[in-house]
Amino acid sequence: MTDEEMVANAHERWLFGWDREPGAAPFDFRAVQGEFYDWQADDLLLYDDADPAHRVARSAEEYRSWWEPVFTGLAAAGHELADGPHVLVSGDLAASRLIFLARLVAADGTESRLRATSSLLWRRTADGWRIAWDHTSSVSEPV
Repeated sequence: MTDEEMVANAHERWLFGWDREPGAAPFDFRAVQGEFYDWQADDLLLYDDADPAHRVARSAEEYRSWWEPVFTGLAAAGHELADGPHVLVSGDLAASRLIFLARLVAADGTESRLRATSSLLWRRTADGWRIAWDHTSSVSEPV
């Protein structure tokens, strides 16, 4: 498998790792998404504009602490790939981009839909490709 294929596969698996079935156990970020992050790195830049505070996490642990409660609190979440992933690799860095559609159902049954662009910068480590930077931007879609 080429580096481009490995990164594309990882980005797609990362996307679908956010899915939640109704009645699922609490979301365990590290168990589900842990393989995609360098847990020792303190120079990460992880941003998702779905965060109401528009914070930038500098570590995988910080990012986990924000999103694990959010996804645990959802009744369901589903994601659909709309475009990509597209990958460019140069040495030990790779950039990937995809567009996805998300259907999120809150605990009270309120449904929201998003169209999002996920751009990830990956860094090759001894353990494989890991996300170093994340920029996810989304817009609301009609329900």
